[in-house]
Amino acid sequence: MADLQTVEIDAQYRQLREECGLVDRPERGKLVVSGPEAAAYLQGQLTNDVEALGPGDGVYAALLDRKGHMQGDMRVLRPHSSVPYASQTGKRNSQAELWIDTEPEALEAVRRHLGMYKIGRQVEVADVTQERAILSLIGPRAAEIAGSPPLPENVCEEVAVGGARCLAVGTTGGIDLILAAAERDRAWEALLAAGAAEVSPEAVEIVRIEAGRPRFGSEMGTETMPAEAGIVERAVSFTKGCYIGQETVARLHYKGKPNRHLRALRLSAPAQGGEPVSLDGKELGTLGGAAVSPAFGPIALAILRREAEPGTTVAVGEDGVTAQVVALPFG
Repeated sequence: MADLQTVEIDAQYRQLREECGLVDRPERGKLVVSGPEAAAYLQGQLTNDVEALGPGDGVYAALLDRKGHMQGDMRVLRPHSSVPYASQTGKRNSQAELWIDTEPEALEAVRRHLGMYKIGRQVEVADVTQERAILSLIGPRAAEIAGSPPLPENVCEEVAVGGARCLAVGTTGGIDLILAAAERDRAWEALLAAGAAEVSPEAVEIVRIEAGRPRFGSEMGTETMPAEAGIVERAVSFTKGCYIGQETVARLHYKGKPNRHLRALRLSAPAQGGEPVSLDGKELGTLGGAAVSPAFGPIALAILRREAEPGTTVAVGEDGVTAQVVALPFG
């Protein structure tokens, strides 16, 4: 059984690297923030420059607490027109609508925060997690199969897939399609017919780890600062003005060095996420995502204390597994 599973994962991995894999993302939290003050409101809550977004633009951002710790990370999009999957009533909204999707581990905190602090503002926050779907196409043929031009990360435009109206969003590995959940099956079948192949979340996780992209709920959590996770360049604007946690983030960026860093690990044997990582008996952190890569063997990501410099060999768990710290990404 294990050998058969390995063969299947290897085939899916090749599909993701050479053709196009298709995976459903039902677990992602999905919010729509609308109203005349929507962009200005998010500008003061999130780390990146939301007000600068033009139609079809998007950014990666984080929500922090006042001490600069992450409460969640997210994608923020400003579609060209009212998002077809935005309004819970199905009515078109003439006001600005901004789309947010986030990891499931962050949804409740992000939803609660944005709902709490909007009091007195002309802003509505709608949770559309159950009503909308996200399908990810990953691989060199992703744009072709989606019927979309190649899109830079977080840039979006509307496309039709099997008659379903979708928002195509550029990702580092391909294209995400956001659409009404009721249209999910029709779009899914059309994508398979166009040449995509269904792949498992496990295969997609290998590609994520190889790319060195941290995930909230895996490597990142509520004790993580953006600098520790290596996401400052993507997630933080230092010119946009005030937001929650800004002072800590700016001070660390300009004057300090984080005590912890995102690291890539090449393991001597497979290991599980959550296992402790240590050096000379001192715990440096815990494993985040871990997998067996067809290209690199057992690998993992972890946010570890600064002693874990590239080239260092560390211990993992209590069963004699070791790991060499290597530069990100793998390759």
